[in-house]
Amino acid sequence: MNERIIELTEIDPKDFFGTQNSTVEQLKKYFPKIKIVARGAKLKIFGESEILDEFEVRFNRLVKYFDRYNKLDENSIERILTSTGSDEKNTSNKNTKDVLVHGVNGKLIKAQTENQRKMISLMQKNDMLFAVGPAGTGKTYTAVALAVKALKEKEVRRIILTRPAVESGENLGFLPGDLKEKLDPYMQPLYDGLRDMIPHEKLESYLEKGIIQIAPLAFMRGRTLDNAFVILDEAQNTTHNQMKMFLTRMGKSAKFIITGDPGQIDLPRKQVSGLKESLLALKDIDGIAQVYLDDKDVVRHRLVKRIIKAYKSIETE
Repeated sequence: MNERIIELTEIDPKDFFGTQNSTVEQLKKYFPKIKIVARGAKLKIFGESEILDEFEVRFNRLVKYFDRYNKLDENSIERILTSTGSDEKNTSNKNTKDVLVHGVNGKLIKAQTENQRKMISLMQKNDMLFAVGPAGTGKTYTAVALAVKALKEKEVRRIILTRPAVESGENLGFLPGDLKEKLDPYMQPLYDGLRDMIPHEKLESYLEKGIIQIAPLAFMRGRTLDNAFVILDEAQNTTHNQMKMFLTRMGKSAKFIITGDPGQIDLPRKQVSGLKESLLALKDIDGIAQVYLDDKDVVRHRLVKRIIKAYKSIETE
C-alpha cells in the first residue's frame, strides 16, 4: 500500500475541510478504496498508486476552486469530484459573468454603478487609469478588486498599494509605535478592501512574501515596478514632484490606477495638487484613460449622497 502526504498552503484548513471535516467525509465517500487521514493542514492518503493519482488530480481541483471562490459547499465538491475539467470550466464561466472577484465567505465583488463598470472597461483597454470622484463612490474598492483579479488570473505577479503620507488635520508623529504601526491605520481603507477579497491566512502570506505590498508613496522612489498592478490612492494629496516620480516608476507589464478626490486636498494652501496637474497634462496620451465618478456612484449609506450634494452647494457659492 502506497502512502502520500498532501499539505494545504496559504489556506485555512478549518475553512477548506469544513465543520467536523465534512469535506474529508465526502472525499471518503467518492474514494472508498483510499484511506484518508486529516491532521491540521496535512492529508495522509493510503492506497493503490493509480487511485492516489486520480485522488490528487481531484483534490487539486478542489483547492483551485476554493482559491478562486473562497468557499466549498457540498454541491460544489460533488460536481468537482464527479465531473470532467471542461465541465467544471464551462459551469464556472456561466457563474462568473460580471463578477470581478469571489470574496471571503462567497461574497461577490461586482461593479455596482455605471462609472464603476466604466472603470473596468477602460482598464481592459489601457495600462493606466485615473479614477476621480468624491468619497464613497467605490473608486478605491473597485481598483483593489481589479488588482486582486489580475493577481488571481496571473496577469501580474504582485500588487502594490500606496498613498501619499499627508495628514488630514491629524499628526501621525504623535501616534504610538514604529513606522509600520503608525502608518497601518492610515492605510486601513486599502487593507479593508483586501480583507473582503482574500482570506486572512492567504492575505497574511501575500503580505509576508511581498506579493502584496502596502507602503507610503515616499517608499516608491528609485523603484521600477515591473509585472505589478499598482494603485495610488488619495492622489489629490501628491505634489508635482511626487506624482511625476510615481508615474515614471511604471515598468514592463504593469498596470497603474490613480484614484483621488480633488475636493479633499490636504496639501498646504499654495501647493498645487499633482493629481490636478496630471489630469490636464496626460489627457490626450494613448494608453492613459480617465473616468469621473460623481454622487450617483455613491455606494455607502444613502445619507452620504445627500451630504456630498450639500457640501457641493456651499463650496460653489
